[in-house]
Amino acid sequence: MPAPSRRAEAVQLPIIPQVADWIRQHPGTLSLGQGVAGYAPPPQAWTELLRLREQPALHRYQPVGGLPELTQALAERWLRRSGVALGDERCLMVTAGANAAFLQAILAICDPGDEVILPVPYYFNQEMALALANVRPVLVPTDAQYHPDLDRLRAAVTARTRAVVTVSPNNPTGAVYPERCLRAINQFCGEQGLFHLSDETYEDFVYDGARHFSPGSFAGAAPHTISLYSFSKAYGFASWRVGYGLFPANLLESLRKIQDTHMICPPVASQLAALGCLQAGEAWLKEKVAGLSVVRRHVLAGLEDLRKAELIRSAPAEGAFYVLVTLPRGGDALELTHQLIREHRVAVIPGTAFGVSDECCLRLAYGALEPASVPEAVGRFVVGLRRILAGSRAP
Repeated sequence: MPAPSRRAEAVQLPIIPQVADWIRQHPGTLSLGQGVAGYAPPPQAWTELLRLREQPALHRYQPVGGLPELTQALAERWLRRSGVALGDERCLMVTAGANAAFLQAILAICDPGDEVILPVPYYFNQEMALALANVRPVLVPTDAQYHPDLDRLRAAVTARTRAVVTVSPNNPTGAVYPERCLRAINQFCGEQGLFHLSDETYEDFVYDGARHFSPGSFAGAAPHTISLYSFSKAYGFASWRVGYGLFPANLLESLRKIQDTHMICPPVASQLAALGCLQAGEAWLKEKVAGLSVVRRHVLAGLEDLRKAELIRSAPAEGAFYVLVTLPRGGDALELTHQLIREHRVAVIPGTAFGVSDECCLRLAYGALEPASVPEAVGRFVVGLRRILAGSRAP
């Protein structure tokens, strides 16, 4: 039979479906695996959906870049948050989630054989997107706090480099990059003629006084900065698939070609619901983040005994809803993940999915937990890890 493309075969298998299969094989498993919010969209989302019954024209194809009222609302949101108007140097495009925005950006700025720098640990879908586009990911280690190191980024640049990617707040580490770090990377990209791809999916999820900064708001950033956003996390909107990007204006024609080929236009029903999400206002979002902050404190407290026993270590997880723990004594992260599900009914994600090959790491996601469910979920992880590690030391 005809074989699949070498491009597709070179891409790593998606880890989330693999872990989901293991969970289905072991009923009763509690998940600290997939990164989703545990709450539903605000009620305004459902109200906006009713327009599909009242306005038959909405069932036809709509503008390739998104519904005008949604793009306008997003432009106003950007202005409120950044203090910077879009202006003539930037364009805004609605996409089917931030993943689609990332892939379309790569297709717009890269040719086969080009390179894009990814700090490690990386978000696995971005590495997969680069492979599918025949673009070479250049993996650059981060520091002990999982912040990008500018000297290492600078050393990784070649004649084929097209962009540097940052994800802050970060998936999978929960790190929030300091403003000075993002400013230095953005300035460096501008000086080198590179794009700065800034994934800000988790912009609303910051804790303990940490602050999110958008590199696109820096003076002079517009011509070389691509800022990516998502409704999936903040609005409990994962399956609706709505995101958007702010792009240099000279990419607009290319992006329109790519999006028209890929999906013609973003799903209209989801765009209407996204408009309703924006109408819920900042107070609704702050309430959800405050609730998740309580969950985070319980999760970190639950892991403290493992830290004190030096069975794990982790950097401060000041953002998103993840903790990346490292096992100093090593091990096979994928097999450990399977064993935790199989024997202890708790799911995590192995660090190998995020490009971590020199240490044994596990990502814990707490976005879908309620305060009442934290003791059981984290308790299973703590007990299970202790027993597995004790067994591995047995003669």
